[in-house]
Amino acid sequence: MTCRVGLADDQQVVRAGFRLILESEDDLVVVGEAADGRQAVELARSARPDVLLMDIQMPGMDGLAATREIMTAPWSADVRVLILTTFERDEYVFEALRAGAGGFLLKNSSPEDLIQAIRIVAAGESLLAPSVTRRVIAEFARLTVRPRPPGRLDGLTDRETEVLQLVAAGHSNAEIAGRLYVGEATVKTHVSHLLTKLGLRDRVQAVVFAYESGLIRPGV
Repeated sequence: MTCRVGLADDQQVVRAGFRLILESEDDLVVVGEAADGRQAVELARSARPDVLLMDIQMPGMDGLAATREIMTAPWSADVRVLILTTFERDEYVFEALRAGAGGFLLKNSSPEDLIQAIRIVAAGESLLAPSVTRRVIAEFARLTVRPRPPGRLDGLTDRETEVLQLVAAGHSNAEIAGRLYVGEATVKTHVSHLLTKLGLRDRVQAVVFAYESGLIRPGV
């Protein structure tokens, strides 16, 4: 299946380089480019790419604001945003995740890592650069904690709550299956159910929710 990719970066030479890398792959096609955040929102709305590569620092509307607008739009259900930037500042990481980005990758990543990241995010999984750890997420969740109404967690079964804790701890479906002695398909079902019940888009938002709701304690 072909993955449709959008490019949002204020430097034309960067976009050209990304296009060259991506279009060397048979299953990736670039469906449009944007030079700033406002154009990125319009690109997402009109082209509906499976994955939109989003720079953070762009003129006018930046990548974080554009991501927030896209992710809250009624037409964006099938659009995934992958933040791609030279900036590794912690607040950018956490704000990108809170804005609804499906992943965060640095521009100095290899072409192979970029291609793999797009495929992972397109498949509905979440992705962080290897240098971005759960410790960063936990710390910023501690600093910005805003407890959610307890009723949202009360709607989960005990097993779904357990799965959410393990997801927030950074475990993969396979690792969770091993810990709970169940099949990986069962774990995927639990994850799908808890995301639906909590009104969350993906695993990244589940991690943020788990910390902000107090289900997971920062640093633990």
